[in-house]
Amino acid sequence: MNQKTLQEVLNGLMNRYKERVPDVSGIITAMTQEGMINGFEELENDHIAFRTIGVPHLGIASLEKIFLAYGYQKMDHYHFPEKKLDAFWYAPPAPGFPRIFISELIVEALSPVAQQIIHRYTDVVVSDPVDQLDLNDARAVDAFLHSPLWETPTLEDYETLLAESEYAAWTIYNRYYLNHFTISIHNLKPGYNDLLSFNRFLQEKGFKLNDSGGTIKTSADGKLLQSSTVAGKVEAAFKGGDHKMIAGSYVEFAERRVLDQYADLPLSEVTRAHRREGFEANNADKIFESTFLSQTEK
Repeated sequence: MNQKTLQEVLNGLMNRYKERVPDVSGIITAMTQEGMINGFEELENDHIAFRTIGVPHLGIASLEKIFLAYGYQKMDHYHFPEKKLDAFWYAPPAPGFPRIFISELIVEALSPVAQQIIHRYTDVVVSDPVDQLDLNDARAVDAFLHSPLWETPTLEDYETLLAESEYAAWTIYNRYYLNHFTISIHNLKPGYNDLLSFNRFLQEKGFKLNDSGGTIKTSADGKLLQSSTVAGKVEAAFKGGDHKMIAGSYVEFAERRVLDQYADLPLSEVTRAHRREGFEANNADKIFESTFLSQTEK
């Protein structure tokens, strides 16, 4: 599959994401004014993430088809028992592309009431919609990733789900909207290229960070450090005419440290292959909470 097509799909995702998440332009402006970068195009996108619902014809098994067709390779599985989620990450076909992280709600683990609400919306999908897509048509794929696959929920249904699974509520309303993109911190200028310093910069500029599990979430091996903004609120219009401010998307930051076997390599020679790869379930578990009330209502 043509990498140009993949780039066009990713560009479409990022363009709409930037429109919908004001923190993106705010952070880029602050970084530019600080002299860290000259513009958005200089940033390395560590990964992008999607949320899905585990029902027939949808979920990971459907969405991943798009990216597997573009040369992504399915990697490790992660399980989040408390949040009732599964996830996989996908390695890109070339170093210039972001990793992809796709999570999925385990619907059958929810209460009968929550399951009934979800199926009321998703049962209209009777075949895998990705199978109908021309994956060589970047515009069609971009449009699909920003199109509703089921009708807009009622506020009552949204709030019922919210009380049991904030992930379920977010996904039933937002569908396949990009959940976050991630700035690679380790490639920034010295003084900003570690997460502790970068977070300090963000907080000084007034950005609100997710502090679940600490502002910096660190993998057991100490090589993957992650942080994120708290999702900004967006005005949601529900079926029936109700409106409510709900969590939108957020921005993540990642520092991938050099692996021990490459510790003596000059920094100018360090590439992605020399740094910590993959993800960490404990980190991701806390990053999910960037859209949760425990963070957005602070």
